[in-house]
Amino acid sequence: MKTFIKKIILCGVFIVPFLTNANVTIPDIFADNMVLQQKSEVTFWGWAKPFEEVTISTGWSTEEVKVQTGNQGTWVLKVKTPVAGGPYKVKIAGFNEIVLDNVLIGEVWLCSGQSNMEWSASKGIDNQEEAIKNANFSNIRFFTVSNRTALHPQVNCSGEWTECTPETMKDFSAVAYFFGRKINQDINVPVGLINSSWGGTPVESWMPEEVIQNDEYLRKAAAQQNPVPWGPTEPGRIYNAMIAPLVPFNIAGALWYQGEGNTINGYAYKEFLSTLIESWRKDFQNDFSFYFAQIAPYKYGQPFEGVVVREEQRKVLEVPKTGMVILSDIGDTTDIHPRNKLDVGIRFANLALNRHYQAIDEIDCGPLFKSMELKNNKVIISFEFAKGLYAKGEELKCFEIAGEDKIYFKAEAKIKDEQVVVQSDEVKKPKYVRFAWRNTATPNLFNAADLPASCFSTE
Repeated sequence: MKTFIKKIILCGVFIVPFLTNANVTIPDIFADNMVLQQKSEVTFWGWAKPFEEVTISTGWSTEEVKVQTGNQGTWVLKVKTPVAGGPYKVKIAGFNEIVLDNVLIGEVWLCSGQSNMEWSASKGIDNQEEAIKNANFSNIRFFTVSNRTALHPQVNCSGEWTECTPETMKDFSAVAYFFGRKINQDINVPVGLINSSWGGTPVESWMPEEVIQNDEYLRKAAAQQNPVPWGPTEPGRIYNAMIAPLVPFNIAGALWYQGEGNTINGYAYKEFLSTLIESWRKDFQNDFSFYFAQIAPYKYGQPFEGVVVREEQRKVLEVPKTGMVILSDIGDTTDIHPRNKLDVGIRFANLALNRHYQAIDEIDCGPLFKSMELKNNKVIISFEFAKGLYAKGEELKCFEIAGEDKIYFKAEAKIKDEQVVVQSDEVKKPKYVRFAWRNTATPNLFNAADLPASCFSTE
């Protein structure tokens, strides 16, 4: 909490407008229709007159919590929440009183990234009309953070909480909606979805600037980004205005769908995203679950720039409490915005239901490269999530093999139990194997959960 209080004091220039309008005020993230994380100690914060006493009372408890502001006029209070339920009222009182209505207790997820996370039903998705028409879920709530940039961390962002209706759903993140709908239906709890995304933006903009500037490798990689007309590329600019104001709002976890904006420096994506996860968890003071999408196949300008990002994303799974949804079977190589958002949301939800909530016990990821064994002129590849390996189609494709010279040839690949054996008459002494190593590769290796295998390179 010390970190957050310091942030408010340092940004005192932004507090003055609030104090001139009212006594007790709060950020936009606290509002009617909001969802608060269940069975936790949620943090409220805001502004008041210096040395004013602020009291919070809730509809789920007879206890009140109080605090007196200091000379900066800022306050922070922690409130315990019960199991999922509601609706409730929350009252925040000083010399004036704010009443928040229709508040639910449930599960809150932050959904972030670039255009494929931002993409809404109204922009065009599969089964668009039916999805919009059936989006009546009063226990699912949306909060969309308005696109903003800032040179320094802000203490408020623009947005409002709304109930899920056909009218509100059609302009909300489709991936986030389908994720939230499945969580709501499968574990029967209210779900709050915070959409903070911006099309075409690189990962650097979503991270605190100092973590990049203090890392020579990341700093040099970030310097390769060029200005674009549709949004910021500079480190920290979006983080300051669209993530920092949410800290330390309690969340269950985060969903991340981004990477297309980093093909120019994809070699560094593992370090970028791993560092982003670490910095967000540190700022929120919460070791929350973090699930991300591996970008789908697409015809980029250079032959390997997209697959390099996908490979780096696979390596991010070394970070604890992460998971990846693989999209190679539901992409569109001619459209960077695949219209099948339903399956993306469902795959995200299955990760959460299995790993975060322990509500199911199923294979929740496609096959991931684990290890290789050289045996004469053959290479035996082992995978994680390998139960029920099979090839869609007559033969297994997208495997290549190379010797010491790293000249690759198409490999004959066969499934044996839960492994794949590859070989080529052109390579007598194999040393390297790569799989689906093209921007547009759509491999046909799947597991028993009908989930596709991730690309990989043993180099």
